[in-house]
Amino acid sequence: MKAFYSDHFVLPLPDGHRFPMSKYRMLRRRVEVELPEIELELPNAATDRELTLAHDPAYIARVTGGGLTAKELRAIGFPWSEPMVERSRRSVGATIAACRCAMLDGVAVNLAGGTHHAHSDKGQGFCVFNDAAVAARVLQADEGGRHLKIAIVDLDVHQGNGTAAIFADDDSIFTLSLHGASNFPFHKESGDLDVSLADGTGDDIYLAALDKALDEMLNRFDPGFLIYLSGADAHEHDRLGRLSLTSAALRARDASVFALARRLRLPVAVAMAGGYGRNIETTVDVHLNTVAEAFAHFLNVRRAREVGVTL
Repeated sequence: MKAFYSDHFVLPLPDGHRFPMSKYRMLRRRVEVELPEIELELPNAATDRELTLAHDPAYIARVTGGGLTAKELRAIGFPWSEPMVERSRRSVGATIAACRCAMLDGVAVNLAGGTHHAHSDKGQGFCVFNDAAVAARVLQADEGGRHLKIAIVDLDVHQGNGTAAIFADDDSIFTLSLHGASNFPFHKESGDLDVSLADGTGDDIYLAALDKALDEMLNRFDPGFLIYLSGADAHEHDRLGRLSLTSAALRARDASVFALARRLRLPVAVAMAGGYGRNIETTVDVHLNTVAEAFAHFLNVRRAREVGVTL
């Protein structure tokens, strides 16, 4: 299985900034040590042509050229710098690469990504470009048009408002989001299927809601590909999460998504999305569990192919 990383491209942040930039490097190192069979690769940066499949060219130009206003930068939450632009492009490139590899191997992972608050013409909530949206459109272009139907299953604790807005009028892409009802963003966009959860929601209620949502998605949509935004921020000890899921429940959550992919023989690309644990090691543990579940899924796909069953 291939996993793509972009932690070499670190954007400079002021002291005390709450974005946990170091988690990506920590995750890659844990994968190297604990899951050594995974092939780690550095992705290409997303090109302007790829970005314009989901983003306004004028917005891309403002990001690239340092023309974002102070208000736009406050909404994103990062100061502008050339490393910020490069890292944002590499993170999108990693999800594009993961999607293309998943088409061949059944599953692949971006060890970052999940920047689901970015709209077509603006960034928000630590998200500059929307990697899942760009990658979905690139994948459709690779496959020769909109005949490829893609489900974006977003289990980050914050609603994927940018993704929902980008695909509001696109019947070829289904957006499913389970998120905290009272959490950021405070104005939610209307996705294809939104499940809002109360503060303090625990394991049993969450997993039941997920099973119900996945069933409803399949009743309404017939995907040929999955993009999975996992997120570690639904964990009970996350600073920004407000839900109360244990690590075991989050691993069960991941297993449910991969079980669906196996049952329907769907390729799946995975992005890590958010995670802001009071202890950063806890966040990295949750992300690593997701990568481990993806690798277990990869081994199942490989065994199936060895006996003649293909995706």
